[in-house]
Amino acid sequence: MSANANGVTLGAPSFFSKEATIAGPGFNRWMVPPAALAVHLCIGQAYAFSVFNGPLTKVIGITQSAPDDWKLTTLGWIFSLAIFFLGLSAAFAGRWLEKVGPRRTMMTAAFCFGGGFLVSAIGVWAHQIWLLYFGYGVLGGIGLGLGYVSPVSTLIRWFPDRRGMAAGLAIMGFGGGAMIAAPLSVALMNHFKSATSIGVAETFVVLGVVYFISMMIGSLAIRIPPHGWKPAGWTPPAEASHKLITRHHVHIDQALKTPQFYLIWLVLFLNVTAGIGVLGQASVMIQESFKGTITAAAAAGFVGLLSLFNMGGRFVWASASDLLGRKMTYYVFFVLGGILYYFVPGFASSGNTVLFVLSFCVILSMYGGGFSTVPAYLADIFGTMHVGGIHGRLLTAWAAAGIAGPVLVNYIRAYQVAHGVAKSGAYTMTLHLMVILLVVGFICNLLVKPVHEKHHMAADAV
Repeated sequence: MSANANGVTLGAPSFFSKEATIAGPGFNRWMVPPAALAVHLCIGQAYAFSVFNGPLTKVIGITQSAPDDWKLTTLGWIFSLAIFFLGLSAAFAGRWLEKVGPRRTMMTAAFCFGGGFLVSAIGVWAHQIWLLYFGYGVLGGIGLGLGYVSPVSTLIRWFPDRRGMAAGLAIMGFGGGAMIAAPLSVALMNHFKSATSIGVAETFVVLGVVYFISMMIGSLAIRIPPHGWKPAGWTPPAEASHKLITRHHVHIDQALKTPQFYLIWLVLFLNVTAGIGVLGQASVMIQESFKGTITAAAAAGFVGLLSLFNMGGRFVWASASDLLGRKMTYYVFFVLGGILYYFVPGFASSGNTVLFVLSFCVILSMYGGGFSTVPAYLADIFGTMHVGGIHGRLLTAWAAAGIAGPVLVNYIRAYQVAHGVAKSGAYTMTLHLMVILLVVGFICNLLVKPVHEKHHMAADAV
């Protein structure tokens, strides 16, 4: 037995081992994005889980809630647990991903996410809420985290010349997964609904099987490039002319000792905080801002439009970052976002619906773009060898923003209304606070510099 340049033991590799996924000569790197999408389009279902909340309150009553049926407050913990374990698994499984490779990680994600649906189906049939918490919340959440980070790091290695576009391709799938899952779930529930069943358990079984198969196909199709591989005719940019695109690598544990990690953590946290609070309150916000003008149906259309820009922004902005540079792209997010947040209350008070809607569409595109640009930003700063693990740990910023954003929007609005401010004007203070957050984000991004050479791994130039 001997070791190759990656330090991987040679011999008869297991089908599930990292070395078994190394691409052979002539492999077409454009086969990798579909494998990544096969996973991300599945786990993006998480954003559509709310379609089950209403039916789950009628598991016993069928047509209406019975006294022993679950309450919405009880059901709300399912999604919260899933997002919590997404962040937890992404943060702590990063080193394991780098060790075992994307195939085993993506297969594990398939078993956890698909299996989580099956456990949840049993929970519905037995009417045991803890099985839904464990099934979709814990198992499904772990599947979400593993499935989120593993394809992204692989794509970045295959596309060193277009890192932003590569990350955007995968993460766009996560943003768009709900657009498939929501109508599919509703159609399945309607199909299985009967006099004795609301159709949720049966829908969980179908989704669990379909998602498992799709994610397994993605894991089987995934490949990693050989050590030292680079696209034909591509020359890595010289560090002298691209100061934030390193040709060195930083170990996952060493990255946590650098100020760059925490600055980029804050950059992501502040960008996401500014967008996620609006995303969660969008329907109510537009109706209250244009009282009597915007109907509930129109507000739902507004939310759908924001989802489209959220998804599209993940690909467009990440691809644009290949031309602009990652640091400049975040400058655009913070400057343009700050300007829009500042003027949106004026658009609302003047009754300008068009500018109000367009402003939030651009803001939500940058919210999505922040997610898809940050993996490439990390690869530029820390190199590609451990980018999957570093990205996983950085996603704790998402979990923190998921709490901070809605709290800021909801509690400040409640405080304003309680003190006599009209609902139509209750968001002004919140939106102007977002401007301050984006200014802080701009400063954090400004402070990001190349990693000191003392943090580089030995003999790691590529």
